[in-house]
Amino acid sequence: MYCHFYSNVFFIFTSAKSKYLRVGRHLLTSQYSLPGNPVTKHGHIDLRTSMDGKYKEIAEELFSRSLAESEMRSAPYEFPEESPIEQLEERRHRLERQISQDIKFEPDILLRAKQDFMKTDSATDLEYMKEQSQAPKELYPERELVPEREYQRVTISGEEKCGVPFTDLLDAAKCVVKALFIREKYISLSMQSFCRTTARYLQEELGGRPLDLNTFEEMPESSVSADATVHPPVSETHPYEVLDPASMPPGLGYTCKMVDGVVHVYTQNSSELDLPYPDLQEYIADMNMMMALIINGPVKSFCYRRLQYLSSKFQMHILLNEMKELAAQKKVPHRDFYNIRKVDTHIHASSCMNQKHLLRFIKRAMKKYPGEIVHVEQGRGQTLSEVFESMNLTAFDLSVDTLDMHADRNTFHRFDKFNSKYNPIGESILREIFIKTDNHVEGKYFGHMIKEVMADLEESKYQNVELRLSIYGRSRDEWDKLAEWAVKHKVYSDNVRWLVQVPRLFDVYHTKKQLSNFQEMLENIFMPLFEVTVNPSSHPQLHLFLEHVVGFDSVDDESKPEHHIFNLDSPKPVNWTEEDNPPYSYYLYYMYANMTVLNHLRRQRNLNSFVLRPHCGEAGPIHHLVSGFMLSENISHGLLLRKAPVLQYLYYLAQIGIAMSPLSNNSLFLSYHRNPLPEYLSRGLMVSLSTDDPLQFHFTKTIKIQGIKEKTYIRVAYRFETLCEELNLITQAVRSEELETVEEQGSLCMGAGPARR
Repeated sequence: MYCHFYSNVFFIFTSAKSKYLRVGRHLLTSQYSLPGNPVTKHGHIDLRTSMDGKYKEIAEELFSRSLAESEMRSAPYEFPEESPIEQLEERRHRLERQISQDIKFEPDILLRAKQDFMKTDSATDLEYMKEQSQAPKELYPERELVPEREYQRVTISGEEKCGVPFTDLLDAAKCVVKALFIREKYISLSMQSFCRTTARYLQEELGGRPLDLNTFEEMPESSVSADATVHPPVSETHPYEVLDPASMPPGLGYTCKMVDGVVHVYTQNSSELDLPYPDLQEYIADMNMMMALIINGPVKSFCYRRLQYLSSKFQMHILLNEMKELAAQKKVPHRDFYNIRKVDTHIHASSCMNQKHLLRFIKRAMKKYPGEIVHVEQGRGQTLSEVFESMNLTAFDLSVDTLDMHADRNTFHRFDKFNSKYNPIGESILREIFIKTDNHVEGKYFGHMIKEVMADLEESKYQNVELRLSIYGRSRDEWDKLAEWAVKHKVYSDNVRWLVQVPRLFDVYHTKKQLSNFQEMLENIFMPLFEVTVNPSSHPQLHLFLEHVVGFDSVDDESKPEHHIFNLDSPKPVNWTEEDNPPYSYYLYYMYANMTVLNHLRRQRNLNSFVLRPHCGEAGPIHHLVSGFMLSENISHGLLLRKAPVLQYLYYLAQIGIAMSPLSNNSLFLSYHRNPLPEYLSRGLMVSLSTDDPLQFHFTKTIKIQGIKEKTYIRVAYRFETLCEELNLITQAVRSEELETVEEQGSLCMGAGPARR
């Protein structure tokens, strides 16, 4: 019985093997038949014997060469010259070069030919293609070419596409739509940008009120030739040289007064201008609703499933379209990673240079200005050489290691130690001299260093940055000093725009008796801006400087504990005299409210408006991200979104920009391999890669060239279609319930009609 079983197995195996050899013989012979085309049969060739013999010859030759040192090659395992591999590869590369040269003339035909060619993987296949091209046309009648789609798409069919029951989908969709309407309300009120695609679905599909999209007005497309320059036109005069008050808008004679933390503007007859801002009670109610939404169990499950689906869909898209994206990317002339436009949307001016740059500048200043008085100590002026002599240092002693400004592992979860890294050689006096705008030399060294960074950006042509300068709110003249620094030293570049960051340090200033209450800090920050908007000639330098400011930022250590919850019982800013710092949402609301009033006033005067783009979600409680979702156009960091699937899904649907800095996070809050940037990118969140603090995290200038490049129009089309699919899913669910409600009400009315009669 056992012998019979093994004999059957052996028979099956040998039969299969013989069949496999026949198939193999059939594929490797150049004369194989196509359907309907008989081919003359030839005698069978024993491939196993012939190939074994060939391999034996190659092995003997390699062995003989290894014995003869004079004839031995650099690598004893190389194939001999007569091997067809080199010829095949050479032929393949030659054809690829020809295709790349001619693809601009016949892109569709040649691209399809290249794709067909890349499918061949043996010399026999090439021979077959050659014979097929030389065969008479009557033997191979032409088939109709099926037009290829731009790229391969993945779709889900069925009644329950989202994988959850319709009732759960309906409940989650209503919550998500309500959250999007909340964001749209606050963003439109403050004249910031709301995603056009999301706004269109909310308006058209749900039939709601017309959304205010004035801030999204599309610029008319103009025909641009291929040879036209794309660089900004060079101005004949420096933008900071036009200080003539006669050329500025006239003053209006309005007066400004801060009431309950928000600036109110009054005309000459003491009537208040209608400049809207969000009601505090409404804001608290919306924030409480958002907090309840993000901990709702069914909504969390729904959003988590959708995010997982988006990740999986992106991986499938890459699997199916990676080669097409690569081919389309190569077709774009004169564009690669190094010469596409890149904007660093999160970088601090005081650390925008690298350590080597700062070191060279300090050494150059010590040689060029050794006798210049740079600091006043106890009423006595100190020259630059005297400052370094008091530290027992010379220019020769300085090095990158001596500066000790690189953030190491000692700064992890230690924001205090990280802030101390801004001090060269650990000396705060050197920080004041070289990287401050308000010092004894009026920010001369810092201005020159920033201009050197600007020169590097202009030389590269394709790099742009948004540098952050600080306004602390300790005195009213901070804005004038900052504007005077920029105008006096002509710190300007077409490649640079400014953001103003406000550190959340009221508790520090209040402890030092520099501020009596929180409203005083708000007045110092916003009252000069209202004054220059009402009457530009009152602060001419500030008026010119604000033309190049794009928004506000709120910065500080988010991990610091907050001892107060922002609610209706919270004290007004004028009554906030506690030692504790106000919570994050408190800061953000009053910055947003004053910025909203200011934007409406500046819009009436045809001046540029501002946006709110705070540090948000780097650490601390989750409600920071709730405030950022409601009030901010973009945020920086957003690391905590990885722990809040509802908020992450909302940030995706609203396409809120997130400037992420993995190198910065690696030294402060989250190790590099755990950074959620790749996950956010795969799911379609609008992320960008930023440097944050090159002085602390980078060693070379070239690392500044960072960015996330969505490769081609294929990737852009995929992102757009996926976003539309998600928006359509939730809006259709809400829409279907509305229609069912209308039908039920109609049937009830029809049924109750005869009874009433």
